[in-house]
Amino acid sequence: MAKERLSGSPVTESAGSGVAVFALGGTIAMTRAPRGGVAPALSAPELLAAVPGLEGIAAGLRTVDFRRKPGASLSFGDLFELAAAINGALGSGCRGVVVIQGTDTIEEVAYVLDLLLDTDAPVVVTGAMRNPTMAGADGPANILAAIRVAITPGARGLGCLVVLGDQIHAARWVQKTHTASPAAFASPGHGPLGEVVEGRVRLPVALRHRSPVLHPDPARRVRVGVATVALGDDGSLAEALGERADGLVIAALGVGHVPADMAPVLGRLADRIPVVLASRIGAGPVHDRTYGYPGSERDLLSRGLISAGSLAPVKARILLHLLIGSGADDARIRETFAAACE
Repeated sequence: MAKERLSGSPVTESAGSGVAVFALGGTIAMTRAPRGGVAPALSAPELLAAVPGLEGIAAGLRTVDFRRKPGASLSFGDLFELAAAINGALGSGCRGVVVIQGTDTIEEVAYVLDLLLDTDAPVVVTGAMRNPTMAGADGPANILAAIRVAITPGARGLGCLVVLGDQIHAARWVQKTHTASPAAFASPGHGPLGEVVEGRVRLPVALRHRSPVLHPDPARRVRVGVATVALGDDGSLAEALGERADGLVIAALGVGHVPADMAPVLGRLADRIPVVLASRIGAGPVHDRTYGYPGSERDLLSRGLISAGSLAPVKARILLHLLIGSGADDARIRETFAAACE
């Protein structure tokens, strides 16, 4: 195996270099820790060595030990560097990319990459719900399926994808819906784009349009909070959070509702920072014309809040964070959210 370096990370390359496989850590790479439990330890080559069936895939694999972190510890800084490394791999001849990471933040990492990468090449994120010390560990099957998607011509032009349990999801819609089940990932309200069956990739569904490509300044510090609205909320906690944030996402009740006393607080915040109105439900869009009482979606939008449409609160936070990091003004933020919600 030839050795080279890619964006500061060690790389092992086989003939052809068809797919770059970036390992970031997570449950899929965990082994028993000295003090109990499990922790990230396995390298990218070790992860691939545990996958049966790779010898039947006609693509060279370039492995990159990029990070060894649990998913919860990944940062925007890590992802800016990862996006640059992916661009480097694609520029050096790779035709697809697989990112292996912890499932805690797969839905967020995938959407960050969806917004940062301006490429038609398949970029596929995967992980595992069961670590390698457990019976029925799902990591090898997920890696194999992800690589198969990454070398499939039909996966080009779909933006970043998430593959787990042989289902193929769009980064924009995928959500983790269970804390432990191997069938934890779904795209509520939309469904998967396709699946892997008998080793063949089937993609009968495509997004109508790609996510916008953003160019944030990695050195710019951005803080965007998420405030979840609950019964009896008076807005004081959201107000306190907004005082320390560059932007705020409101995970509202139902189709975009808050208690009446909270509405003026959010209106005042929206005069100062971007405030995005999302639903905490997890499926279905924020409405814009149905309800007309104080605290309803019509009331909040009239006070200057920005609709997240069908984006879940964590996805709305990602989009707002990267827009602010790009120096976007209010008009561009509103325009981008409107397009992303379609």
